Amino acid sequence: MNAEILSRTEKDLLGLKEVPQQFYFGIQTLRAVENFNLTQAKIGDHFNFVKALAMVKQACAAANHQLGLLDQEKYNSIVYACQQLISGKFHEQFPVDMLQGGAGTSTNMNANEVIANIALEFMGHDKGMYRYLHPNNDVNMSQSTNDVYPTAIRLALLFDLDRLNLRFKSLISSLKMKAEQFSDVLKMGRTQLQDAVPMTLGQEFYAFAVTLEKDLAKINSIVPDSLSYVNLGGTAIGTCINTHAGYVQLAVTALAGISQKTIKSAPDLIEATSDMGDFVLLSSLLKRTATKLSKIANDLRLLSSGPRTGIHEINLEARQPGSSIMPGKVNPVIPEAVNISAFQVIANDLAVTFAAEAGQLQLNAMEPLIAFKLFESMDLLGNAMQMFETKCISSITANKQQCKDYVENSIGIVTALNPYLGYETTTRIAKSAAESGKSVIELIREENLLSEDVLAKVLSVEYMLNPPLDIAV
Repeated sequence: MNAEILSRTEKDLLGLKEVPQQFYFGIQTLRAVENFNLTQAKIGDHFNFVKALAMVKQACAAANHQLGLLDQEKYNSIVYACQQLISGKFHEQFPVDMLQGGAGTSTNMNANEVIANIALEFMGHDKGMYRYLHPNNDVNMSQSTNDVYPTAIRLALLFDLDRLNLRFKSLISSLKMKAEQFSDVLKMGRTQLQDAVPMTLGQEFYAFAVTLEKDLAKINSIVPDSLSYVNLGGTAIGTCINTHAGYVQLAVTALAGISQKTIKSAPDLIEATSDMGDFVLLSSLLKRTATKLSKIANDLRLLSSGPRTGIHEINLEARQPGSSIMPGKVNPVIPEAVNISAFQVIANDLAVTFAAEAGQLQLNAMEPLIAFKLFESMDLLGNAMQMFETKCISSITANKQQCKDYVENSIGIVTALNPYLGYETTTRIAKSAAESGKSVIELIREENLLSEDVLAKVLSVEYMLNPPLDIAV
């Protein structure tokens, strides 16, 4: 090999172009880089996407080799190149913008060219010597962007889901630990930002855990199965043009083995090539979780508000100074960042919806936007959950006395006394408390309406957790 070569001349449909010799990608990738400069997000930034692309290419090579269409040397070289990518190497050779025209063709050709040139070097040839192994004729044999690209997206999302599951479970576990820690902290529940009835801080945090647990279960009961059906082998529009008999099942089986994921051939490859419904479903589920996560962040901001003039039932760990002009001010920056992340996921869902709707006839040319936004939402949600847990939830402490004072001074506690005093009496007590500024407990004691033993029982954590049905004064 000649290490002195600075560039190589490559040819495509539009003509000749010089490609710097250090690049493993080729002319079509270079054109895409020049054409699409839309975001800072490159294909190579998404590890699981490059890994999935390589796995798809390796599976297709395996099917072609089994059918006698790809000789042993070419097959071994392609497998070597794909394994390099799967292990995390050469990802910087995927510089194409995630947002691109062409329904993903630039992504597919980026993979074809990089794999071809890694394989050529493995075979002992210089990059660009495609007469020995060609990006289209060999690496892309029996394939089209229209089946490779969506299959790789689905596989990458399955890998991303593994990571999201870990973040989900860790956050839920942290919330449950706080629920246990705060199980004896009596506080006022609130509806419509008004005092309602007593509960424990532990119950509040356990509800946070349960609502996320429901989303995790919902996602795992639906998403893995829906994403497992691929259109690999359908090639251009799902009719399997340019493939040999048996190729589809061989390629799908090989991909399942390489990825260690449950991968199945879609029942109708034409439908699977054009339909984006599974992506819309995943996006909507991510939006649902983002909405809940943002609501939890809102609640924590309210509960920690103050510290002197707000609710201040909990303390959030101070993460950074909160003002350039107000000394001593500390803001709830982590919950705020969770809110912002959630808003982006919610916005991404709208983009995915529009892109899915914009598909025409046998293909959806807007799929690059769908992939970009789904990868972003998965990453953003996972990162937000990890940040939320490690930088906020795990260090929250309770202001027990503040919580207790609110309960004892709240008019809302009168609801718990209904079974003992009756609605008319408790209504009168509530009105008197509001007018006089005295607490409900003070007024009951003044009128000697209940004994201290009964009051203690009603105000106990045990009573609030499991109010008895058999009331005896």
